[in-house]
Amino acid sequence: MNILVVDDEELARKRIQSLLKEKSDYNICAEAENGAEALMMVERHQPDLILLDITMPVMDGLEVAKHLASMPNPPAVIFTTAYGEYALEAFSTKATGYLMKPIRQEQLLKSLEQARSLNRAQRSEMLDKTDSAIANRKHICARRRGNLELIPIEDVYYFQADQKYVTVRHKEGEVIIEESLKSLESDLSERFIRIHRNALVAKSRISGLSKSPIGRVKVTIDKIEDELEVSRRHVAEIRRFVRER
Repeated sequence: MNILVVDDEELARKRIQSLLKEKSDYNICAEAENGAEALMMVERHQPDLILLDITMPVMDGLEVAKHLASMPNPPAVIFTTAYGEYALEAFSTKATGYLMKPIRQEQLLKSLEQARSLNRAQRSEMLDKTDSAIANRKHICARRRGNLELIPIEDVYYFQADQKYVTVRHKEGEVIIEESLKSLESDLSERFIRIHRNALVAKSRISGLSKSPIGRVKVTIDKIEDELEVSRRHVAEIRRFVRER
């Protein structure tokens, strides 16, 4: 079993190495010190399992689990943390296991053995059933020219759907992702508002409303020239939102 160890503390990573040093069934194929780097390492090394710290800079472990769920062949996940209050939220992601630091060898090996028994479909199902963990989502994960690109949510102007793909318009341009608009709306409902069946706009980016030559209501967006049409179904809600801000 190839294992990716993710922890922002070098001593914690070395401890796991020492616990598995003489266990030939388990190979540490790579390490990462934050969540963003972890996703890159998953792409590069295709590990069977991740020992994933929860509290890390850049991107925490709970958000990493959310992004892993969209991968075609996700690894199993065992969370590791020194903070017991994260246990309930971690298990809401349906992770394979949860280990409290300092990690004991007996617990680690037991969790690894349980994870070994899972097949690909079971790993995908576990990771896909996230709920409270997505509330703290801070990035959109996209692939461009074979590389993983992480886009901060705060940089996104809007999402626009076209068949099974969604265009993400952000500060640096735009990318296409395969997440559904429904999933994005569920994850980001506090920061984005639906204006059309095919569009979500960042609430903080809406600068006002305009009308097209044929009388259709459009949303104007701060700092860019794009204007997006508001469907008749959402006009009243969007007008109320703009008026009450």
